[in-house]
Amino acid sequence: MMAESKIKVGIVGATGYTGVELLRLLAQHPSVQVQAVTSRQEVGKKVSDLFANLRGVYDLVFCAPENACLDQCDVVFFATPNGVAMKEAPALLEKGVRVIDLSADYRIKDVSLWSIWYKMTHESANWVEQAVYGLPELYKEQIKTAQLVANPGCYPTAVTLGLLPLLVNGLIDTKQALIADCKSGVSGAGRKGEIGSLLCEAGDNFKAYAVAGHRHLPEIKQTLSVYMKQEDLNFVFVPHLTPMIRGMQANLYVQLTEPISSIETFYRDFYVDHSCVDVLPEGVFPETRSVRGANLCRIGLQKAPESTILVIMSVIDNLVKGASGQAIQNMNVMFGFPENTGLTNVALLP
Repeated sequence: MMAESKIKVGIVGATGYTGVELLRLLAQHPSVQVQAVTSRQEVGKKVSDLFANLRGVYDLVFCAPENACLDQCDVVFFATPNGVAMKEAPALLEKGVRVIDLSADYRIKDVSLWSIWYKMTHESANWVEQAVYGLPELYKEQIKTAQLVANPGCYPTAVTLGLLPLLVNGLIDTKQALIADCKSGVSGAGRKGEIGSLLCEAGDNFKAYAVAGHRHLPEIKQTLSVYMKQEDLNFVFVPHLTPMIRGMQANLYVQLTEPISSIETFYRDFYVDHSCVDVLPEGVFPETRSVRGANLCRIGLQKAPESTILVIMSVIDNLVKGASGQAIQNMNVMFGFPENTGLTNVALLP
């Protein structure tokens, strides 16, 4: 762990939902000082003028990245659109600054596959190999010493945490289809003006989207293939948009290779040392509102009636455990703090 002096934090692209969520959560972290926030569009504006919830919390002013002295930070978060970190992070990394990227720029190890899904050429492919995938429940030891952490996507987080105990122990029947039926709140689309995100479009409505291929599909399959030991996975991923702001639920349908006497106990034992995952008692099913604003993944388990299929229900707040909260969890691991430091706030209910 570092000395008692606070670690200096910079946030690139702090005007989106993940940026303001980083600021909200870091405000209660006892060992952090946010000293730089950047935005090319909002240069000179106070953070509190753009985000009223932060009035009286920060006196920070947005500045351009090149004027933010980011190289004087201990860690810099990139809360930017895809394609930005791959251009700007290497200069900081070469100066020894540790970077946590919330975009998809460093998540997929196969750069050519990344280029197909994200429709651009990767500009710092050499750093992709060095990046550590930032799922602390799986890669905590590697994250401790990482200089560059690729924060997972929201769908991959919910899906992977739901499957992880079975994956690691080789208990998923690879001959059967593995189905991830997922629902997300509208904030997952980001803080931008798009017709599909308008109240009159997304409100009072429920729909599947990107069924032919979502960008998180190769990211999920990358983790699955490591443990299922096959490239051509029989995996189906269908995302849906729900008429709510925050929240994500992944319903996972799997066939086990062998029966487990108590699936709840099995999951509890697996996550016993991971404070950001909560396995619910038998017969209790998770709700998205139970994790709203909290860095938690809650998991419910149920054997399907008159079937050998196991149903796994995994819920997260897509902006917290699915993005900014998990990024801070990664920061905690990198700097030797307990994983949940600054992340113990109770979920908002109602």
